[in-house]
Amino acid sequence: MPMSEETVIIRIPKRLYKRIEEKIAGTVFSSVEEYIIHKLENEFPEEPVYTEEEEEIIRERLRRLGYIE
Repeated sequence: MPMSEETVIIRIPKRLYKRIEEKIAGTVFSSVEEYIIHKLENEFPEEPVYTEEEEEIIRERLRRLGYIE
């Protein structure tokens, strides 16, 4: 997570925190926070934003494939 992003504090039960700590021990995750952010970003991915030109290209491809008229 870039440091310039605004953050909020979320509380979770200590027993859950400890379970996550045990689960990520020896993995690429350096903290419980990093693991939770990774999981949430996978669960709620950002929607792509297309320009009008890109949308028209996508529509044309879908027309050619027969998905839309």
